Amino acid sequence: MAISIAAEWNELYNRFYRKQEIYTMCWKNVDLSRHKVACARFGGPIAIIRDESKMVQLRAESARAKLLIFSSSGKLLSSVAWDRPGGRLISMGWTDEESLLCVMHDGTVFQYNYRGELSTSQLSLGQECWDQGVADCVIWGTGLVVLTEKNQLFSIPDLENPQAIKLADPHLEEPPHCFAVIEPQYTLSGSLEVLIAVGSTVLMVDADSVQDQTVSIGPLQKMTLSPNGNFLACFSHDGRLLVVTTDFSKTLSEFTTESALPPEQLVWCGVDSVLLYWEEMLLMVGPYGDFVKYPYDEPVVLIPECDGVRVLSNMYMEFLQRVPDSTVSIFKIGSTSPAAMLYDALDHFDKRSAKADENIRLIHDSLADAVEDCIDAAGQEYDIAQQRTLLRAAAYGRAFCRKFHRDRFQDMCRTLRVLNAVRQFEIGIPLSIQQFKELTAPVLIARLVNSHRHLLALRISEYLDLSKEVVLLHWSCEKIKAASDVPDPALLDVLVEKLKLCPGISYATVAADAHQNGRQKLAALLLDYEPRASEQVPLLTSMGEEERALVKAIESGDTDLVYFSIFHNWRQQTVTEFFRIIQGKPLARDLFISYARQNEPEVLKKFYMSIGQPQGAAEVLLRESWGYSQNLEQRSGSALQGPRLKLIEQASELYAHTKEHTFESKATEEQAKLLKLQQELEIATGQPIFVDSSVSDTIRTCISLGNHRTAQRIRVEFKVPDKRFYWLKVFALATAKQWDALEKFSKEKKPPIGFKPFVEACIEEGATEEALKYVIKLSDPHERAEAYARMGMVKEAAEAASQAKDSELLGRLKSTFGQNTAAGALFDTLRDRLSLTGGG
Repeated sequence: MAISIAAEWNELYNRFYRKQEIYTMCWKNVDLSRHKVACARFGGPIAIIRDESKMVQLRAESARAKLLIFSSSGKLLSSVAWDRPGGRLISMGWTDEESLLCVMHDGTVFQYNYRGELSTSQLSLGQECWDQGVADCVIWGTGLVVLTEKNQLFSIPDLENPQAIKLADPHLEEPPHCFAVIEPQYTLSGSLEVLIAVGSTVLMVDADSVQDQTVSIGPLQKMTLSPNGNFLACFSHDGRLLVVTTDFSKTLSEFTTESALPPEQLVWCGVDSVLLYWEEMLLMVGPYGDFVKYPYDEPVVLIPECDGVRVLSNMYMEFLQRVPDSTVSIFKIGSTSPAAMLYDALDHFDKRSAKADENIRLIHDSLADAVEDCIDAAGQEYDIAQQRTLLRAAAYGRAFCRKFHRDRFQDMCRTLRVLNAVRQFEIGIPLSIQQFKELTAPVLIARLVNSHRHLLALRISEYLDLSKEVVLLHWSCEKIKAASDVPDPALLDVLVEKLKLCPGISYATVAADAHQNGRQKLAALLLDYEPRASEQVPLLTSMGEEERALVKAIESGDTDLVYFSIFHNWRQQTVTEFFRIIQGKPLARDLFISYARQNEPEVLKKFYMSIGQPQGAAEVLLRESWGYSQNLEQRSGSALQGPRLKLIEQASELYAHTKEHTFESKATEEQAKLLKLQQELEIATGQPIFVDSSVSDTIRTCISLGNHRTAQRIRVEFKVPDKRFYWLKVFALATAKQWDALEKFSKEKKPPIGFKPFVEACIEEGATEEALKYVIKLSDPHERAEAYARMGMVKEAAEAASQAKDSELLGRLKSTFGQNTAAGALFDTLRDRLSLTGGG
């Protein structure tokens, strides 16, 4: 078996290459020579459209062109009538997202998906490109570059942000022989670079400059970049194949093809060899001048991959690649590597030969490496039987190897099951294991989902322990579109049955799709299953379910969501309806009041009045009136007589609507009366010291200024009690140091507050002599003693304390004088005398 496998290989110097048939194409009557062909990488779809430059055979095909999209196995995926405006089709190619780009002569770029559906967001290269017309185009996975008929270069370097840019003008009088693109990820600058062959040299063009590479290897008729972006394969006018570095500083190899005609296609096969295709002949050239010829009696299209080249013909899809090292070590003729001996040991084991044990003993020290090579070689095979045999060999060797990591074997089995599933003829994605690793499993699943292979995508997700959410969401959305005649409850049951397979899935996403498809009731039913209010609320508002969205937001307890719903209701509903909605929802009502109190007082007043709470509106009016007092420019003058007083009066009237707020009504009425009086006082005195002070402070200020009549008037109007008025007047006169007036006031009649306030007022102002006038009038010896002590009169304090016969008072007075030794001794003597007489 090993000999027959290796016999199909071709050797280039010390490397082996093999060409394997992957599919027999199932399409019929497809002649690639008469069509423009675009093949996606990673085993993606194939797009073909009749080449308008080729003659149409009478009655052989329809005169009307069609865009046909096939899987890699030739299964028709879609057929679209081609009637696009924009002149003739210049080029087409697939992006990394499996979008088909069709570049027209006028610079218009149409985008199709694999189902042939035209994208609504079409690309444009700009008016200047449209005026000049497109002559040639290069499309790669994430961008494109066009050459116009006036030899200008335009590019869209990033299709995700499709901004067309014009590259520097190369000032060419004639079209270049060819051009190649160095993608941004392969340049030192990180920006797009274009190589154009002009005469015997090559120009490097980017967005800002044109640089002559000053080489004389041309004229070059074909150029192509290696997969790693380090090398450039060039075909010269004299039939030479050159491999140079991208900066043309070094020529790595040179091969003479002896062909005067340039190849129709020039591509890299990995990074070790280059393929050139002429009609009926495919030439592979190695790095050391070795070559292999593959004859073809039908046209072929070469599709470069990261580890080889897919060869598409009218009948077959083949894969040409360098034979992996692990495969060479096992199947190379005459190989005695540990992996080859392990593979041979399995054959002997199956034949029940004792030589199996002998082989295992011979490679015992290298058994782990042999098992690894067998596992790796199994991953490189397309033939399932060969995969199984190699894995059995690995399993056989692993039984004698304790050091081998067992997860490696399981991972390979899992990977091969996935690869074999997508390689099936019906699916038609012939990924190699290296392509699968570069593409990644999530991207493969996304591609299966986009091609409506939901069941397979779901099973792969479950098998690889990946999230099923992407698959189920896409399936659900497509199910809604397809089941337009299914009643909402029945469709809901079908969707929920599947969606519950993925806990935490976003039902809101499916509900949004149902809403967009006009299934409002279904969308509402689906939202009941969505556990995240942050997903429910925005969708409900967009569906016109504002009140329900508010309820959901309140249930979540998220105040940000509640505010979002409140504002949305506020914009969408009438004022009356809005007030009705939030009135019955305490949290929403409280948040609205909190916001409106600071930002929308007029709306808040209307709200309070609409719900029958005039006291709330009165409170808003009072807050608004207080705002006037905070404004220094409006604090005095006529402004206070107008809006502020009006607001307070309105508040008083609103409070009067309910018996429960009679006090508030009376208080606001008096506040307005006081404010008017204070304004009059400020105008009369010319001093802004009255407004916003209390009744007591107003009285004190009037007395301090000598306006006793006004103070008396205020006392009467606001019914200030006699005791409070006396206190206010005593301290006001003392503050103004009007001692004669204070003495006169004390003699008018017996003060209802006694003389102690007179004493305290004088002492606070430092007028000890004035205080003595009133101390002697104190009838309580305790008060006299404390007053004398505050004035520092030790002897008098002691006498008054002895009259009080209170030892506790004596002790307190002693502490008052602190370090005064004489005073302390005096108080101690009095206290001792008091204790002897049995007092206090």
